[in-house]
Order: sequence, then structure tokens, then C-alpha cells
Amino acid sequence: MNSKNQIELEIDGAMGEGGGQVLRSALTLSICTGKAFRITQIRATRKKPGLQRQHLTAVRAARDICGAQVTGDEIGSTSLTFVPSEVQGGHYHFAIGSAGSTTLVLQTILYPLLLTTNESHLTLTGGTHNPLAPPFDFLAYAWLPLLNRMGAVVKVTLDRYGFYPAGGGQLQVHITPTHSLQGFQLFERGKMVAYQATALISDIPQHVAERELQRVASQLGWSPNCLQPHTLPAQLGPANVLLLQVQSEHVTEVFTGFGQRGIRAEAVADKVITQVQNYLTANVPVGEYLADQLLLPLALAGEGEWVTLKPSQHTLTNIEVIRIFLDISITLTQLNRDAWLITIAK
Repeated sequence: MNSKNQIELEIDGAMGEGGGQVLRSALTLSICTGKAFRITQIRATRKKPGLQRQHLTAVRAARDICGAQVTGDEIGSTSLTFVPSEVQGGHYHFAIGSAGSTTLVLQTILYPLLLTTNESHLTLTGGTHNPLAPPFDFLAYAWLPLLNRMGAVVKVTLDRYGFYPAGGGQLQVHITPTHSLQGFQLFERGKMVAYQATALISDIPQHVAERELQRVASQLGWSPNCLQPHTLPAQLGPANVLLLQVQSEHVTEVFTGFGQRGIRAEAVADKVITQVQNYLTANVPVGEYLADQLLLPLALAGEGEWVTLKPSQHTLTNIEVIRIFLDISITLTQLNRDAWLITIAK
């Protein structure tokens, strides 16, 4: 470990929402800016504080792509130091070793690899559809098209589904680097193009998927040809995921619900339906979770504006972390009862 004076930034991991996003965003921004940091109280607000397998994999993935010097990278650790070096593209395989989210690990290291000089290919194994994390479908249909609009060329494919607690899912990611990201403005959804509801089930009775989709049809008025039950091999489960996709002219949103033991299929569907109804009623282009996912790339681009729902605590915390590393302006302006404008500028 290099000397103490190399640590440029001190970060309180319990700030704001106090979850793993504080650490992941810090890792991303540290590599992109070259600023070393020390973080304490990692995930202090969680039932199991400190690094779990998913977070540890993100730390070690960040370390590996830039040859960083790291201390505190072990399960349960609540403090960590990270001194980045030069990013190197290439072929990498990161295995979480549990059902932890592959998509969150991907988003930790994607932007540094995107802004380097060599192409990269990533293989990530673990969970692909996790509660409290963006599922593969969200990445593929909502987030990735907007990222590629910024000048990125990123392709993500799903080899195998991975659910909690079995895990075993796998993503392949190919990253063609770009010299810089270009910001964009997203004020309107534009015309509605299509809707789709997909109910994934594994080692779960077929009627669960059918009831969820029937609920979607009755509450949202979606036609039968938009409803897709999808039965997966039993060894992947037990698992049930309901995905509602709203495709508009300028943006696609994906809303997700997860079945749980003791929770009726209709209740699972109702929760996701409410998210869709709130989004459509607000007449905004960007939903709550996508707004959070756009912060890092647009901050690295140095510019961007988008209209969204009321920012979540997760989004506000992410903004705090970004401000620690980057000298940029991020403003939030309430436009009406339901809509907010987020503006990033240098």
C-alpha cells in the first residue's frame, strides 16, 4: 500500500441512502478521475453491513481493470482504500460466487473501460434478475439504448438466467471504447410504440404467470398479444419475475416485480402495475430507476438534461458521491406535482 498522502478523498459510506451504490459509484469515479479514496462505514445502514460477495466482486473487478492498490477488500469489511492506476481493456471474467447482481458489477467497471483505448470483453456470472438491482431486461432495453446514444458501443447478451438464491446466471458484454461521451436532452417520451408484459417462472406453477398477466391485461388494458408467459428450466428456480416494458418514440422503460413465497400473484402484479400507471400519468420520459442510472454517464459527459419523477433517496445519494469527485453542477428543479428536471452542466 502506498503512503497515506495518496488518499485524496475521504468518503462516508453511510451518507444518504447508505447502501452499496456509494461504494460502486466511488469506484467508478475513482478510476475515471485517477483520484484515490478511503471509504468508511460501508453499507452501514444495511441488515448485514460491510462488503458482501457482490460488492467484493465489484471492488476486485475495479482493481483488476486498472491495477489498483486496495486494502480492506474482504467479506464483511466496513472500510476500504482504493488507489487507481491506468485502465487496461481486455478479456475479463468475474464470478460473484453467489446470486449477487452481475448488472451492478458491470455498471461499476463499464464506464472506465468505455473511456480507455482498447476493446474489452466481459463474462460475468451470478444473478441476472435480482430484487433491488436492475435486471438484464432493464439494461438491454431501457438503459443501453440511451448509453449508446451518447456515443458508446456496448453489446450485452444473456447466456443464462440467474435468480436468487440459485445464481448461476451469465452475461457477456462487449465494449468498444470511445474518446468521450456526449450528453443529451430527454424532455418527452414521444408517441407510444408498444407494450409488453413478460412473466418468467422457474419451478413455479404455470397459473402464477397466467394470473399475473391477466391482472396486467385487466388493469392496464393491454391486449393478449402483448402478454408473454415464459417458463424456464426448473433447476434455475424457484423464481418468478414480472417485467412490464413500455416502449415510446424516444425512450423505453422497464418495470419489474419479483414473486415471493406467501405473496399472491395478483399482489405481485399490482405493485408493478402501479409503477407503470404512475409513470404514464406523470407523462415523463424517465422513470425513477432509469433517472438514477443516467447520472454517472451524463456526469462523465459533463452535460445532460432529463425530465423524471420525483428523485429517490438513491438518486440524491448518487448525486452526492458524484459531486465529491467531479467539479460539475447538478440541479434538480420541480416542474409540477409529478415531474422534475435534472440538469448536469460543467
